[in-house]
Amino acid sequence: MLLGLVFKRFFSKDINIPTLRLSGVIGQAGIARSGLTITGIEKLIDKLFADKKSPAVALIINSPGGSPTQSSLIAEKIINLAKEKNKKVYAFVEDVAASGGYWLACSADEIYLDLNSIVGSIGVISPGFGFVDLIKKMGIERRVYTSGKSKSFLDPFKEEKKEDIDRLKNIQEQIHENFIDYVKKRRGAKLTSSNEDEVFSGLFWVGKKGVELGLADGVGSINEVIKEKFGKKAKIKIIDQKKSFLQKRLSSSINSDDIFNRLEEMIMWSRYGL
Repeated sequence: MLLGLVFKRFFSKDINIPTLRLSGVIGQAGIARSGLTITGIEKLIDKLFADKKSPAVALIINSPGGSPTQSSLIAEKIINLAKEKNKKVYAFVEDVAASGGYWLACSADEIYLDLNSIVGSIGVISPGFGFVDLIKKMGIERRVYTSGKSKSFLDPFKEEKKEDIDRLKNIQEQIHENFIDYVKKRRGAKLTSSNEDEVFSGLFWVGKKGVELGLADGVGSINEVIKEKFGKKAKIKIIDQKKSFLQKRLSSSINSDDIFNRLEEMIMWSRYGL
């Protein structure tokens, strides 16, 4: 018996834990840079679950959020494959997993943070710009011809309409309810706060406070947690997301669309002090 244990310890094969990094804003982000979308990473998720011998997979998440639809589609893909392949999923948050980023984290069975990681922001936001005064100063006249009175809904070059704002808020509330239902389903009894209104208010928390509220399961790095759960021989196998030829060629170029994409992205990260 003792010889068998020694043989198993020193001659057993290493355990590989396939790991996928989900980093950046969720949704389309321009021709030179891709945001996280189901179309862009679906094959990588398939590859993540392809190793039949791996007992689990891991996600490294660093995202301030973005598209709720893309967040939902990516998370659903991960959850369904985990059930199909009978694998545990562990999520490890770097700087932030907020809003849609937290939606992705909740696709995992367990979520781990750094002491300084930010989690939460369970809410919906629709950022935008208004250029009404700018085009007036420049002497530009905005001409829009539509069929259907709401076709120019929230046009940034026209004055805001109360009915447009009310309609947008109604849409946001529906998406917020979907987000809340999803978090409750995934985290269940782990949510410890007696004040649900606070947890689901759009606020966010750091490190241990996120664990106390049940938004995460513990504090620990991917290396620490994986070795603790699967032994010292467990190895993290990164599933790479390579840039396309076009992205490599255009990564240093800037166009007007990309400027607005980058500005919006900077605003999203800056909400969390990043």
